[in-house]
Amino acid sequence: MPEPSPKPKRRGRLLRFGAALVVLLSVAGYLAVQYLTGPPAPSCRVVSGKGDGASYEFTPEQAVNAATISAVGTTRGLPERAVTIALATALQESGLRNVEHGDRDSLGLFQQRPSQGWGTEKQIMDPTYAATMFYDHLAKVPDYTRLPLTVAAQRVQRSGYPEAYAKHEPDATLLAAALTGRSPATLTCQGRPAPTSTGGADAVRAALVRDFGRDVLQTAGAVVSTRTSPPSPSPTATATATAKPGSDALTIPVPRKSTASGTARQRGWELAHWAVANSSALHIAHVSFAGREWSRDGFANEWRTTTGGSDAQDSAGQVRIVTGE
Repeated sequence: MPEPSPKPKRRGRLLRFGAALVVLLSVAGYLAVQYLTGPPAPSCRVVSGKGDGASYEFTPEQAVNAATISAVGTTRGLPERAVTIALATALQESGLRNVEHGDRDSLGLFQQRPSQGWGTEKQIMDPTYAATMFYDHLAKVPDYTRLPLTVAAQRVQRSGYPEAYAKHEPDATLLAAALTGRSPATLTCQGRPAPTSTGGADAVRAALVRDFGRDVLQTAGAVVSTRTSPPSPSPTATATATAKPGSDALTIPVPRKSTASGTARQRGWELAHWAVANSSALHIAHVSFAGREWSRDGFANEWRTTTGGSDAQDSAGQVRIVTGE
């Protein structure tokens, strides 16, 4: 009797080899794409504190500008409605980007025009200055808090498209609620820091002063401590468990009484959300306040409850910001 042909066995081996080769090529292709494209781009997200599912996603660049606009407003003692109007205006005029162009000589976040007395080109391109000028004009609008948002914005901007601001009100409302601190633990950012940005506690301090004024540090008694050095004798410079060797921690005590921008707790969340919004630009790795914490490397898409101990008990009175690569 003739022996069976070996061809079926060879065919089976060839099929298995081909399948393995396909899998290998697929993995190699995936790794190549990951290498070429790199990690996902940094992004930020704000959600509604009402639990209604509303949310808004935006870029770290937009987050920094939105945080500046909000901080300038609350530092002036203006209500949340003013911040909402300003954010909706900037969303319409520039997409919350500090652009160097526009209609005719319009520039910056609010597309303000040097020829119309808004300031020099250099001044208008400074987000803090631009926001200040917007609020200066908004404050002169009678009963602006009671006006429809698009009407209040148009009284300041004199736009050729006066109804355009209305469509940004839902997103601006979410942003304002988070950035003024009224809606806690609702703003998160994830992704690696911008490679061209400068981090560290000194950079965070400078940015805080830029947006909130010097009182944010002077009256609060903010303390910087480097985790690779011996602990500071100051009682406010307590250690932060999540700080890594070589990172810096900035501790900002929150006033126990109400401030011009709201309650002490609201002020704390305002500072905490500001820090997260600036996390990419300032290499901020960890923020904690009121028993909640955000971590860029651990759980960047949510605020988690801290794990007990004295840190959780004391956190209601201070915002802790840890910087690192």
